[in-house]
Amino acid sequence: MMREKVAQLLKSALDENKSLFLIDLNISEDNQIRVILDGDSGVTVEDCIAVSRQIEHNLDREEYDFSLEVMSAGISEPLTMPRQYKKNIGRTLKIRTKNDEKIEGELTTANEESCTLTWTAREPKPVGKGKITVQKEATLPYKDIMEAKVMITF
Repeated sequence: MMREKVAQLLKSALDENKSLFLIDLNISEDNQIRVILDGDSGVTVEDCIAVSRQIEHNLDREEYDFSLEVMSAGISEPLTMPRQYKKNIGRTLKIRTKNDEKIEGELTTANEESCTLTWTAREPKPVGKGKITVQKEATLPYKDIMEAKVMITF
Protein backbone atom coordinates (compact mmCIF):
# COMPACT_ATOMS: atom_id res chain seq x y z
CA MET A 1 0.00 0.00 0.00
CA MET A 2 2.75 2.45 0.95
CA ARG A 3 4.78 1.70 -2.20
CA GLU A 4 1.85 2.64 -4.45
CA LYS A 5 1.28 5.88 -2.52
CA VAL A 6 4.97 6.85 -2.70
CA ALA A 7 5.15 5.95 -6.41
CA GLN A 8 2.06 8.09 -7.09
CA LEU A 9 3.51 11.07 -5.17
CA LEU A 10 6.86 10.63 -6.93
CA LYS A 11 5.17 10.57 -10.34
CA SER A 12 3.35 13.76 -9.46
CA ALA A 13 6.61 15.46 -8.42
CA LEU A 14 8.38 14.34 -11.60
CA ASP A 15 5.44 15.54 -13.73
CA GLU A 16 6.10 19.04 -12.33
CA ASN A 17 9.72 18.95 -13.53
CA LYS A 18 9.89 17.04 -16.84
CA SER A 19 13.70 17.23 -16.99
CA LEU A 20 13.97 14.89 -13.96
CA PHE A 21 13.53 11.13 -14.17
CA LEU A 22 13.58 8.23 -11.74
CA ILE A 23 16.56 5.90 -11.56
CA ASP A 24 15.51 3.88 -8.52
CA LEU A 25 12.83 3.76 -5.84
CA ASN A 26 13.54 1.46 -2.93
CA ILE A 27 11.40 1.00 0.16
CA SER A 28 12.82 -1.31 2.81
CA GLU A 29 10.77 -3.44 5.19
CA ASP A 30 11.18 -0.83 7.93
CA ASN A 31 9.86 1.91 5.58
CA GLN A 32 13.15 3.55 4.67
CA ILE A 33 12.33 5.26 1.37
CA ARG A 34 15.26 5.86 -0.98
CA VAL A 35 14.73 7.76 -4.23
CA ILE A 36 17.51 8.20 -6.79
CA LEU A 37 16.93 10.79 -9.51
CA ASP A 38 18.73 11.98 -12.61
CA GLY A 39 17.99 14.88 -14.89
CA ASP A 40 18.57 15.89 -18.48
CA SER A 41 20.63 18.83 -17.23
CA GLY A 42 21.64 17.36 -13.89
CA VAL A 43 19.90 17.40 -10.52
CA THR A 44 20.18 20.31 -8.11
CA VAL A 45 19.77 20.27 -4.35
CA GLU A 46 16.58 22.28 -4.90
CA ASP A 47 15.25 19.51 -7.18
CA CYS A 48 15.86 16.92 -4.45
CA ILE A 49 14.21 19.15 -1.84
CA ALA A 50 11.12 19.69 -4.03
CA VAL A 51 10.68 15.96 -4.65
CA SER A 52 11.31 15.18 -0.99
CA ARG A 53 8.68 17.71 0.12
CA GLN A 54 6.16 16.40 -2.41
CA ILE A 55 6.47 12.93 -0.90
CA GLU A 56 6.96 13.80 2.77
CA HIS A 57 4.17 16.39 3.03
CA ASN A 58 1.65 14.01 1.50
CA LEU A 59 2.39 10.89 3.55
CA ASP A 60 0.63 10.63 6.88
CA ARG A 61 3.14 10.10 9.71
CA GLU A 62 0.26 8.72 11.80
CA GLU A 63 -0.29 5.97 9.23
CA TYR A 64 3.33 5.30 8.22
CA ASP A 65 6.53 5.59 10.22
CA PHE A 66 9.14 6.26 7.53
CA SER A 67 12.46 7.87 6.70
CA LEU A 68 13.01 9.51 3.32
CA GLU A 69 16.18 10.03 1.33
CA VAL A 70 16.09 11.74 -2.09
CA MET A 71 19.37 11.98 -3.99
CA SER A 72 20.83 12.41 -7.43
CA ALA A 73 22.58 9.60 -9.27
CA GLY A 74 26.25 10.08 -8.50
CA ILE A 75 28.81 10.58 -11.23
CA SER A 76 30.46 7.31 -10.20
CA GLU A 77 27.21 5.38 -10.65
CA PRO A 78 26.81 3.30 -13.82
CA LEU A 79 24.38 4.44 -16.50
CA THR A 80 21.21 2.37 -16.48
CA MET A 81 18.74 4.05 -18.86
CA PRO A 82 18.82 5.24 -22.48
CA ARG A 83 17.91 8.75 -21.28
CA GLN A 84 21.16 8.84 -19.25
CA TYR A 85 23.20 7.90 -22.32
CA LYS A 86 21.52 10.65 -24.36
CA LYS A 87 22.37 13.33 -21.81
CA ASN A 88 26.03 12.26 -21.81
CA ILE A 89 26.65 12.51 -25.57
CA GLY A 90 30.08 14.07 -26.11
CA ARG A 91 31.52 12.66 -22.88
CA THR A 92 33.94 9.78 -22.49
CA LEU A 93 32.45 6.47 -21.33
CA LYS A 94 34.11 3.31 -20.09
CA ILE A 95 31.98 0.31 -21.04
CA ARG A 96 32.28 -3.34 -20.08
CA THR A 97 30.27 -5.67 -22.32
CA LYS A 98 28.71 -9.02 -21.45
CA ASN A 99 31.63 -10.62 -23.36
CA ASP A 100 33.95 -8.89 -20.84
CA GLU A 101 35.28 -6.58 -23.57
CA LYS A 102 36.32 -3.15 -22.31
CA ILE A 103 35.84 -0.09 -24.49
CA GLU A 104 36.63 3.51 -23.62
CA GLY A 105 35.61 6.22 -26.04
CA GLU A 106 33.52 9.28 -26.74
CA LEU A 107 29.77 8.72 -26.77
CA THR A 108 28.70 10.10 -30.16
CA THR A 109 25.10 8.92 -30.47
CA ALA A 110 22.45 7.26 -28.31
CA ASN A 111 18.91 6.13 -29.00
CA GLU A 112 16.41 3.84 -27.25
CA GLU A 113 18.22 0.60 -28.25
CA SER A 114 21.95 1.34 -28.52
CA CYS A 115 24.80 3.82 -28.24
CA THR A 116 27.85 4.52 -30.41
CA LEU A 117 31.37 5.18 -29.15
CA THR A 118 34.38 6.44 -31.12
CA TRP A 119 38.02 6.32 -30.08
CA THR A 120 41.51 6.27 -31.55
CA ALA A 121 43.77 3.23 -31.36
CA ARG A 122 47.30 2.33 -32.41
CA GLU A 123 47.43 -0.69 -34.72
CA PRO A 124 50.20 -2.39 -36.66
CA LYS A 125 50.68 -1.07 -40.21
CA PRO A 126 49.18 -3.33 -42.88
CA VAL A 127 52.59 -3.39 -44.60
CA GLY A 128 55.93 -2.88 -42.93
CA LYS A 129 56.95 -2.19 -39.37
CA GLY A 130 55.49 0.30 -36.97
CA LYS A 131 52.03 1.37 -36.00
CA ILE A 132 49.43 3.78 -37.29
CA THR A 133 46.67 5.64 -35.48
CA VAL A 134 43.20 4.62 -36.60
CA GLN A 135 39.74 5.89 -35.72
CA LYS A 136 37.49 3.14 -34.31
CA GLU A 137 33.74 3.08 -33.81
CA ALA A 138 31.42 0.62 -32.10
CA THR A 139 27.65 0.58 -31.83
CA LEU A 140 26.60 -1.33 -28.73
CA PRO A 141 23.05 -2.45 -27.93
CA TYR A 142 22.22 -1.67 -24.29
CA LYS A 143 21.35 -5.35 -23.72
CA ASP A 144 25.02 -6.22 -24.40
CA ILE A 145 26.39 -3.70 -21.89
CA MET A 146 27.21 -4.96 -18.40
CA GLU A 147 28.34 -1.60 -17.05
CA ALA A 148 28.85 1.90 -18.46
CA LYS A 149 30.39 4.75 -16.50
CA VAL A 150 31.14 8.33 -17.39
CA MET A 151 34.88 9.04 -17.12
CA ILE A 152 35.70 12.20 -15.23
CA THR A 153 38.49 14.29 -16.75
CA PHE A 154 40.18 17.24 -15.09
